[in-house]
Amino acid sequence: MIRTVFGEVGHALLMAAGMVWQTGWSLVLGFAISALLQAILPEEQMRRALGKGGIKEIALATVAGAASSSCSYASAAIMRTLFKKGAALVVSLAFLFASTNLVLELGLILFMLLGWQFMAAEWVGGVVLVVIMSLLVKLTLPRRLVEDARRHKEADQGHQHMASVVAGATWRDRITNPEARIRVAQNFVMEWRMLWKDLAAGFLIGGFVAAFVPDGVWQTLFLGHASAGVRTIAGVLIGPVVAMLTFVCSIGNVPLAAVLWAGGASFGGVIAFLYADLIVLPLLDVYRRYFGWRMMAYMAAAFFVTMATAALIVDAGFQWLGWVPDRSVDIRQRMTEFSINYTFWLNLVAAALALYLFIQNRRHPMNHDHHHDQRSAGASAEP
Repeated sequence: MIRTVFGEVGHALLMAAGMVWQTGWSLVLGFAISALLQAILPEEQMRRALGKGGIKEIALATVAGAASSSCSYASAAIMRTLFKKGAALVVSLAFLFASTNLVLELGLILFMLLGWQFMAAEWVGGVVLVVIMSLLVKLTLPRRLVEDARRHKEADQGHQHMASVVAGATWRDRITNPEARIRVAQNFVMEWRMLWKDLAAGFLIGGFVAAFVPDGVWQTLFLGHASAGVRTIAGVLIGPVVAMLTFVCSIGNVPLAAVLWAGGASFGGVIAFLYADLIVLPLLDVYRRYFGWRMMAYMAAAFFVTMATAALIVDAGFQWLGWVPDRSVDIRQRMTEFSINYTFWLNLVAAALALYLFIQNRRHPMNHDHHHDQRSAGASAEP
């Protein structure tokens, strides 16, 4: 019995390691992009480009998000940077949705593990998500909530983003400034220090769920024996809830989505699960740190409605077209097989980049003394 339990724990850890392996390079890339944006984008320039929140700005942010190739944690960091720099919230959220649903590598992994139908559903649904979210936010978002969120001070003073933009008249001047690589390294390390615990928890939860939860549980949870209509509606509502409790990352949750599909979840339920990478519990806590409790609650509610509605639309369309695939995938075996392929080389490059940035930060640590002195002076002045 003990040997069996230890064997299952080992398998769960191996599954978690497989998920880390599949997503590691995209995490490094996403945090590096966020660090670069913080170092070279002045607030006034960001406000002019993305501050209006119109269709043009939303489309621009969607294209930029699709090109960013980021994990949801890293995308959240970039979104925070855009918003804090002056971009409209709806534009920042359009980037967030696009960067976790329209990226190339996510579609490729879906194609390899679940087939072209899921890849198409993810990309088509990514556009639907942005459209629904934009309409919902424009209709319901209180202006005061935006102002409070933009002024919100992140709770962890040691991880606040206090590095200023590097000097230079244009972004080309700033990016070629020798100081830029130091600022990028400092921002990169701050992002990792802030979120590594959330990431570790997410990967471990995903691995243990994949290893210990039998397929019959998913069939029961997603009402596998109910009528097609009931299963579809229940699936798009249950899928995001499952994602909130078991999520890893926008790419790392693909293996878990395959487990759900093989276990009997509806097509719409799996799609909703994939879309819901932005409302998992660790990421909701990140929103709380970035923007405060009230904005976090608003984002969670708006995202849930957006994801369930988009999944319902995509499910109906794919059912009508006859594009819903068969259930034939052994995801547990695939995730525990490691080979020298494109993921290996991408992770190798990402590891080298991360090591370089950590070394740069160690050589040039951010000086917090000035900020500490200011806080101490303020405290001593109080009666």
